[in-house]
Order: sequence, then structure tokens, then C-alpha cells
Amino acid sequence: MPSAAAEPLTPERILETTEEVLRRFGPTKATVVDVARALGVSHGSVYRHFPSKAALREAVTDRWLAKSVVRLEEIASAPAEPAPSKLEAWLEALFEAKRHKAGDDPELFATYTVLLAESSEVVDHHLNELIGQLTRIISEGVADGTLAARDVPATARAVFDATGRFHDPQYAADWLSPTILAEFEAVTSLVIRGLRA
Repeated sequence: MPSAAAEPLTPERILETTEEVLRRFGPTKATVVDVARALGVSHGSVYRHFPSKAALREAVTDRWLAKSVVRLEEIASAPAEPAPSKLEAWLEALFEAKRHKAGDDPELFATYTVLLAESSEVVDHHLNELIGQLTRIISEGVADGTLAARDVPATARAVFDATGRFHDPQYAADWLSPTILAEFEAVTSLVIRGLRA
């Protein structure tokens, strides 16, 4: 069986290994040396792809956040779906993605909440991307007369903020509540009713 070092060292492989190292050691103890050791390479080899520990941590955070954006973009881009249905599906998919991340791998989720606090530019980019998708959905609804909004970007931001309890990691403990789905449905229904033309 070939050693780990025999495989080509790619940024993606480094990021996958960094995720495993973070899971094992946590964000405060994990080092670039630990990542290099797990890969079977020198830490200089890792630094050739990521110039600093901060750059590596930002890249792994960005990769983690980007995973949920793909499904949300599919919903936002669906051509035949009416905007109110699309908005509901988008909010539901965002909530489910966050709940799964928190529930499926709680150690890694806790690690990423620490990394999110360090990576403000990465987080800002992610949030802007999500709000941009919401803006497009609401714009479509305004254009076809199914939704009403005077200032579409401000409305998109307000929808994002109003549903924050269901996607902001600081509320992750709430997501375990047996009533959380009913609460999500109540808020989502209220938001969509408020936007209907």
C-alpha cells in the first residue's frame, strides 16, 4: 500500500487532512506540523500551498462554509419554482445544512465556530453570498408579482436576520429542542406571508 506521502500533495488533500487534525486536536492545539505529520510531509511542503497557519485555517473554514452554499445555489437558481416556494425551500435547506453540521459532527462544528471568529473576511464573504442568493429570490418574486419589497437588498438582509436563530451557530444548542421545527415553520411562514404581494 503506498504511503500518504506517495500521493500528490494538493491543496484539497491538505484541507481534508487539516479537517481531520482539527477534529482530533481542536483549534487551539492543532498545528501546521500536525497537519504535515498526518500527511507524511515536511511542514514546509504545507506552507508552499498555504503561506501561513492563518491562511490554512481560513481556507479550511471557507471550504467548510462553501459546502452548504452549493445546495442553496441550486434552489436559488431553479428556473420554474415560484419565488415564495423557492424562498421557503431555501430557508429550510439552510436550516437543515446547519443542523446537520452541528449534529453529525459536534466536535468539528465546535472547532469551526472558533475558526469562524478568526476568519472575519471569510465569514463576511459567505454571508454576502447567502444574502445575495436571497436577494435574487426576492427580486424574482417582485418581478413576477408574487412578493412585495420596496428595497430588495434590505429586505433580503432583514429575512436573513429574522431567521438567524435557525442558521447562526451561536444558536446551535436551540436546534436540539423538540419544538424547533415547529418554531422554524412558524417564523418562515410569518416571513413569507409578510412578503407576499
